[in-house]
Amino acid sequence: MCFGMIVAREREIRNFVKTKYYKINASFGKDNNFIGEWKTNEKSLAFESPKLYNETGFKKEEDAKELIETLRGKKATITELKKTKQKENAPLLFNLAEIQNECTKRFKIKPDETLEVIQSLYEKKLVTYPRTDARVLSTAVAKEISKNLNGIAKNLKNDEEINGYITKMIEEKYPTNNLAKTKYVNDSKITDHYAIIPTGQGFENYNKLPDLHRGIYRIIVKRFLAIFYPPAEFSKINVCVNIENETFYANEKICTKIGYLEVLKTKENKEVIKENLKDLKKGQELDVLEISTKEAETSPPTRYNSGSLILAMENAGKLIEDESLREQIKGAGIGTSATRGEIIKKLEKIKHIEINSKTQIVTPTLKGEAIYDVVTKSMPDMLNPKLTASWEKGLEMVAKKEIEPEEFMQKLKKYINSKFEKFIYKN
Repeated sequence: MCFGMIVAREREIRNFVKTKYYKINASFGKDNNFIGEWKTNEKSLAFESPKLYNETGFKKEEDAKELIETLRGKKATITELKKTKQKENAPLLFNLAEIQNECTKRFKIKPDETLEVIQSLYEKKLVTYPRTDARVLSTAVAKEISKNLNGIAKNLKNDEEINGYITKMIEEKYPTNNLAKTKYVNDSKITDHYAIIPTGQGFENYNKLPDLHRGIYRIIVKRFLAIFYPPAEFSKINVCVNIENETFYANEKICTKIGYLEVLKTKENKEVIKENLKDLKKGQELDVLEISTKEAETSPPTRYNSGSLILAMENAGKLIEDESLREQIKGAGIGTSATRGEIIKKLEKIKHIEINSKTQIVTPTLKGEAIYDVVTKSMPDMLNPKLTASWEKGLEMVAKKEIEPEEFMQKLKKYINSKFEKFIYKN
């Protein structure tokens, strides 16, 4: 099924035909200049016109320019202005799938390599058990979390970055004893193991770690520390400008308090966004500096990399329309946290797929596509997540003693035999 997802995505990309269309942008000015994007509305000259590609653009550039000409020299007025505040908490902690995806993006390594590194860190007592699907902590662990923090503070005091985050937590008196009241603690979302976090122990091994191992450990530490930081806060402004019943929209999102983003820095966090909309007012008239067309085109879906494939396997239930079956596969997906990396590794080993060593992009081989075609023609169920879901449902019924194990096995054998008989008959 994982293999089927890869081939299906590749063919979707291969068969994709880009379509060009033309948007309309207007540049407005008063004290600060900003650009608004046109969007049709019920009063628009182009409302429900066959010339439209979608509600934001035209199929042909000349049709977009024709509308522009009707707006030349006309007044622009702000008809809507909405300002909102937004808070954003740190993301949940890492489970194996999430850390595998993160390491593929950052270090360009395969999921099984990530597991191998974290298993080594676990054996050195630096992190908790890696083969987990949970992204939260248990109530019992949350009560003892100060031990983890104290261990990190004591043993990573020479790490300027990590020590800086902990020092700020102490100076700003960020609470560390109320995790049980947050989204990061939830006993109902834990089966066998809780999320991957640093233990605060094992530092006798830390200085001997290879660079990659140390880098992955620090990612786990920073995700852990981030949950104690306050939320990031944003100011959002949405503006609608009207020119002769044609509407142009602009929006802005400014970070007003960095909060946890200080720990989980990204390139986006470091960019300074100029505030162009904050001083605008509803009813205000604006100068129209320029109105022009902008060429756009549809984009194909992106290929999986080995990390995003892990997440797709974990969330395969989302591909199922039947709600009861989707719920059945929820939390299980294709494979388990312990086996998904190995499934990908095996598919590469038997040359059904190829993984680019530099980008980790996953593509099917010619051999793989030929096998996919044979299976699709003879046993298409084998490529459908519904099959996994139905088997999971059967296993749950066995666990709940709603059916006997022998009954489930008989149905399974009957299903498999029927598929092979059909395959042999056809071929």
